[in-house]
Amino acid sequence: MIAPANTPLEASSAPASGSSLNRHRAVVRVLLAAILAAVVLAGLSLGAVPLPSGVVLGFLAQALELPIPADPTEAQAAVLLHIRLPRVILGMLVGGGLAVAGAAMQALFRNPLADPAIIGVSSGAALVAVAVIVLGDTVLQGLHGLLGIWTLPVAAFLGGLGVTALVYRLSWEQGETHMASLLLGGIAINSLAGAATGLLIYMADDAQLRTLTFWAMGSLGGTSWVTVLVALPGVQTACLVIVWHARALNALLLGEAEARHLGIDVEWVKRALIAASALAVGTAVAVSGVIGFVGLVVPHLARLLLGPDHRYCLLACALIGSALLTGADLAARTLVAPAELPIGILTALLGAPFFLWLLLRKRNGGAAC
Repeated sequence: MIAPANTPLEASSAPASGSSLNRHRAVVRVLLAAILAAVVLAGLSLGAVPLPSGVVLGFLAQALELPIPADPTEAQAAVLLHIRLPRVILGMLVGGGLAVAGAAMQALFRNPLADPAIIGVSSGAALVAVAVIVLGDTVLQGLHGLLGIWTLPVAAFLGGLGVTALVYRLSWEQGETHMASLLLGGIAINSLAGAATGLLIYMADDAQLRTLTFWAMGSLGGTSWVTVLVALPGVQTACLVIVWHARALNALLLGEAEARHLGIDVEWVKRALIAASALAVGTAVAVSGVIGFVGLVVPHLARLLLGPDHRYCLLACALIGSALLTGADLAARTLVAPAELPIGILTALLGAPFFLWLLLRKRNGGAAC
């Protein structure tokens, strides 16, 4: 059996304490930032219209008003500014937000298999989004007239938050949030939402099914600066709230009773973390569709590199998640160009082997993460 997330078992895989630990953490952070920068450069350079790295760097330098010469053509500048740059930034936002929310959920539940979907936000967003796609020309026609092109993201966001609020209400009893009830309620609501989603998919026509395929498996296609500006406040606010509670997350690893003895307002922390995770994932699903495994896999990688302390782990989650999803999006739009793969297929292909490796590592006597 895999040990709960962030238990003392993980300390055995962490580096030695003291100054060497601080140096290790600093080196890892620099390396992760360098990897993210390289992935971003590749994402801006590669695609249906390849662009030289020098042109990309020069364009970015001009945008930052740095004294570096650059002379991109009008077409190259248009591709960078209006197509690739917003798509790369959105990938970083979505990947980082999902990873940080996943780390918070795994710590809150003290379970390495927990991810943001466990509180129902992904299934709720998917259900409402599928309803909008399938019924948008009939029952929900008025909604399209009211919100226009924002009908799908707004509906998905509200659906995710609504289902999360329902799951949270089911877990609330006598002034306290019961995590076991939250988990079981999430499983039940996820199953119910999945069944309703399946029924709507059965009713869809061929054109709607093509739209559903990409939305249900995730895609950053069609990203614009407006999409980035819509996603930025929600993801940024959620990540800041979770990082602010990093010390409280460390205390909760000892158990709720021990955290209370340390002066932590456990109920407030649980409410804040659930709300922040729902906000991050709801925003991500609204702008990119359902992308699995990022919130599940990335926290494990971060803890393997930096240990269980959330003061350092959460930053690593943001960097790894951003790089992972940006790289997956790059692969999705280049591997089968001019067609495009759903990102969820690629993240699943990466995530499933990783968990098999975890199981083999545990069976062979290694510490689970």
